[in-house]
Amino acid sequence: MAQIFPKWINKFPILIVLAVVVFFCSVTGFVWYFFSPWYTDVGYQPVQPVEYSHKVHAGQLGIDCRYCHNYIEVSPHANIPPTQTCMNCHKIVKAESEKLQPVRDSWISGNPIEWIRIHKLPDYAYFDHSAHLEAGVGCFTCHGNVAGMERVTQVKPLSMSWCLDCHRNPVDYLRPIDEITNMGWKKPGDQTEFALKVINKKGINPPTTCSGCHR
Repeated sequence: MAQIFPKWINKFPILIVLAVVVFFCSVTGFVWYFFSPWYTDVGYQPVQPVEYSHKVHAGQLGIDCRYCHNYIEVSPHANIPPTQTCMNCHKIVKAESEKLQPVRDSWISGNPIEWIRIHKLPDYAYFDHSAHLEAGVGCFTCHGNVAGMERVTQVKPLSMSWCLDCHRNPVDYLRPIDEITNMGWKKPGDQTEFALKVINKKGINPPTTCSGCHR
């Protein structure tokens, strides 16, 4: 009896299996990247109600982060500066600037400027800002070189795996307390030795269990 199907049809099962494997690998890779914070969150750069340049204030003028965010060393949350902080300088500096009209309006009305939050962890994750600074984790580690940003951009994913990388190996991320706001700080040659001394002295033991951050 003559064959109904050509001989190459015998390869169909293998080709189907390979196609299914390639399909699922492609879908997994697509979701793995495009649904991750590296794609969805990194690069977030909202337009703020006031054109505030960190590059000018923190970079060119050298204003320390703690002048505006003055509770970051003692509070679990990094505070947004009130209008009073802006007006400390801008009562005199560029007092008639059109770009600063929203600041002056806020000052007169008493209504706070509605800044758009950029760095935000999920509500189910507990994060103590002051604890990290006290340990010696610099602003640059999580926020990047803000002093070089015209408009602040999120540069780290702030994901659980990213946080755990630091918690499991904090040695690379610790610096002297007086350098925590220095965006240009470089690791010394004895970084490991320095960090281990800090860890032992302060009893630093970052949690890596669920209850450490999910309370």
